[in-house]
Amino acid sequence: MPQPKVKLVVTGDDFGYCERRNRGIVDCFEDRAISNVSLLVNAASAEHAAELAKRHHIPIGLHANLSEGAPVCQDLRRSTLINKDGFFHGKMGFREVLQSGQMNMAEVEAELRAQVKRFCELTGHLPGHMDGHQHVHVLPEVREVFAQVLSDFGISYTRVPVEPGLHSCPFLPPHLRDFDLQVEKDALQSVEVFHRHGIRWPDVYLGLTTMGQNMSFANLKRALGFAMEARMSIAARCDDLGASDMYRPITVELMVHPGYPSHPLQGGCGEGPDDFSQSSDRLHELNTLRDPALLSYYKQQGILLCAFNDF
Repeated sequence: MPQPKVKLVVTGDDFGYCERRNRGIVDCFEDRAISNVSLLVNAASAEHAAELAKRHHIPIGLHANLSEGAPVCQDLRRSTLINKDGFFHGKMGFREVLQSGQMNMAEVEAELRAQVKRFCELTGHLPGHMDGHQHVHVLPEVREVFAQVLSDFGISYTRVPVEPGLHSCPFLPPHLRDFDLQVEKDALQSVEVFHRHGIRWPDVYLGLTTMGQNMSFANLKRALGFAMEARMSIAARCDDLGASDMYRPITVELMVHPGYPSHPLQGGCGEGPDDFSQSSDRLHELNTLRDPALLSYYKQQGILLCAFNDF
């Protein structure tokens, strides 16, 4: 078999959110449309997801959650991490509390450690990688605690959501573009922290510009094109230095959110399923990822789907 040009980890996020999302993610894996999953251990169907991962031998990591639902750590029922109803503050609410200086980082650390331990209870092993639900792991202050937890547990891989092509993307609505650019800024500032703790991540990250209705064969080709350009750039630099790394496949992670949409009142992380999970966008992503034309494109371009432990 010829050496692949790209080793691509296609990660299905939010595994465990509900049984319908779980089944869709497994169907994608069985069709070789995704190659990895990221588990929400505080989600309603986390045990169901863990059993499916064991049964189907799906590579699995931890989707650390500090923004949606209830905490795993029982000692945090009253803390700066949660609101008056006992739930996390939400995607933007978490960022607001953090920016206000009111977030207790010792409580963040305790929750992250509790989620790693819960993952081990569910799966019988440590996460193969660990990232953050709604990109909370790259936020200021959180990134330091997150990196320390990964280092302490010996978890080698994370996600750094800096996407080539984001700035030139013509179809993102302004509110989403603004959020994604802030994610990128936070991620860039996380690089030194993650390096210092010996944490690794793929050469290229994709997924901000291909979520929901923005996922199409054409847009995925666009995103993967940037990854291929990065490979050529790396190869050219290595050639100038006479380095053997020019023959190494570039490593890429594509973040996706496929599944059969959640039914109302079924699933979630303690508060029921959100609009994102109930959206028809989840089915749209599932169908796009399973498109035979896309799977054929991977083969034509020398793109090999794999997991983090295959790097």
